[in-house]
Amino acid sequence: MREVMDELMQWWSAGETVGVGTVVGTWRSAPRQAGASMLVGPGGEAVGSVSGGCVEGAVYELAQEVVASGDPVLQRYGVSDDDAYAVGLTCGGILDVFVEKVSRETFPELGEVAADVAAGRPVAVVTVIEHPEPTWVGRRVVVHPEAEGDEDESILGSLGSGRADDAVRDDARGLLAQGRSAILTYGPDGERRGEGMRVFVAAHAPKPRMLVFGAIDFAAAVARVGSFLGYHVTVCDARPVFATKTRFPGADEVVVKWPHDYLQTEVDEGRVDGRTVIAVLTHDPKFDVPLLEVALRLPDVAYIGAMGSRRTHEDRLERLREAGLTDDELARMSSPIGLDLGARTPEETAVSIAAEIIALRWGGAGDRLAATDGPIHHHHPAHDNPLGH
Repeated sequence: MREVMDELMQWWSAGETVGVGTVVGTWRSAPRQAGASMLVGPGGEAVGSVSGGCVEGAVYELAQEVVASGDPVLQRYGVSDDDAYAVGLTCGGILDVFVEKVSRETFPELGEVAADVAAGRPVAVVTVIEHPEPTWVGRRVVVHPEAEGDEDESILGSLGSGRADDAVRDDARGLLAQGRSAILTYGPDGERRGEGMRVFVAAHAPKPRMLVFGAIDFAAAVARVGSFLGYHVTVCDARPVFATKTRFPGADEVVVKWPHDYLQTEVDEGRVDGRTVIAVLTHDPKFDVPLLEVALRLPDVAYIGAMGSRRTHEDRLERLREAGLTDDELARMSSPIGLDLGARTPEETAVSIAAEIIALRWGGAGDRLAATDGPIHHHHPAHDNPLGH
């Protein structure tokens, strides 16, 4: 919903009613991820996308029906059947879309959710999408990370049962920590064992971080690509003459500090997590060896890449082994950095680094699709929407 939040808030603030279709589950080659949303405004305006064009027309019509009736609907869209006019995904995927009516009356907490998203504060919206008692469908709670003191301050609204509220609050926090949206299944009253109630947890976590070390021309290009991919980008270098905001307009922040000191501080302050990607572009031993000593010993980051020639790579490995790093720790480093695209310019190199990050995230091989068979989108269990705990 993040990408359509501005338009949604304009209508919500004006007291209007909006039809909202949200992708809650995806399988196989579905074109959009869980959380993607499409709005149908009070004047029939269409904003956003749930499938990249395959089923928008059907969702548009369903959203208008839901606004008129007030009854939310969970609808599955799959592969087109023999009927040429059937609604389906030509890409071969399957997706579940939850369509609901949103207004000040149906979603009074939306203003606070929007403020949290805008400020980069983590917040999760939990919505009942399936329940044996129809009146439960569409109920929601808003969950924040655990608050100091009063536990009730971290949850807004109620599903109608304290037991259910407690269950979804704890599980939503877990997904929020991972920055991941998902479907969860419970018994009708929130029982851990059982089924009947399914909820969709839309986790609005702060942007994942990209830490770029080394204020060189390649870093400027990497920062631009990182920002394009949705990362909060930091460029760090110990040399103030090079580490300036003017040289890195694509970065969210530019830090003048010794790289290893900065990374350790960010780790100690809890600002590095399993979604963080680290690009070490210094290729100077006095900077990158102490930095990689810290980075490669971190328990959970998404990517650590280091730039340099084959000779630089071998020298770096030797220095890191002398510093006590194990082969398992060294194996976490992508060096030389990036995929083999034949890149020459800083911009091309930045694309090769971004391509490697994407391939490792989703399990891609980095081959030309034209030269391969099988599904385009790789199955990656870690990013499935679980139907249970």
